Amino acid sequence: MIRMQTELAVLDMAGTTVRDDGLVIRAFDEAATAVGLPEAGPERDRARRYVLDTMGQSKIEVFGALFGTDERAREANAAFEQAYGDFVDGDVSPIPGAAEAISALRDAGVRVALTTGFSPATQQRILDALGWGDIADVVLAPGPGVRGRPHPDLVLTALMRAGVDDVRKVAVVGDTSTDIVCGLRAGAATVAGVLTGAHDEPALRAAGASHVLDSVAALPDLLLAA
Repeated sequence: MIRMQTELAVLDMAGTTVRDDGLVIRAFDEAATAVGLPEAGPERDRARRYVLDTMGQSKIEVFGALFGTDERAREANAAFEQAYGDFVDGDVSPIPGAAEAISALRDAGVRVALTTGFSPATQQRILDALGWGDIADVVLAPGPGVRGRPHPDLVLTALMRAGVDDVRKVAVVGDTSTDIVCGLRAGAATVAGVLTGAHDEPALRAAGASHVLDSVAALPDLLLAA
């Protein structure tokens, strides 16, 4: 693939640009209890492990795989979104250097999209809690016509909304193997993992990451130097 100048950086939120101190598992435990999963024991442990392994994916799809029926998945997702939203205000903060990295990219003419596996409402709660209302050119979450990761929709939709004409001008950055697979399926030229979230370097490399960075703070050096 020919390397072109990056025009769009598609950045994950929780674990990549945003630190949430384990809120996903805390909110999942609330959701699992709401649909009757035992509060302790192997079934709960397996479910927690699955949630960790599928970090980055659309939560409604994760709950569908865990709980078997659309009704239980919707009930779990509603409880998860409520719990996560209740926790957000005091427990989310920017990854150190994330806001500065986004500003540096935008100042250099690179458009920035923030994407998530959460619902649009929860994404907005996070942005509001951080005061990030205008930090990015595009904010995007799964919804009608936009499937969650590992499908390529978030990247390709961000590309269209940002007005970028070639996926080879896109960089995708995330902390999970799911983020990496999403970027690769979309055809992005740069698909970088960061070590501030759910998955470690071997997992990110195994998923196909083109680069692994200590954090998103190093992204301007990678993209702007190129």
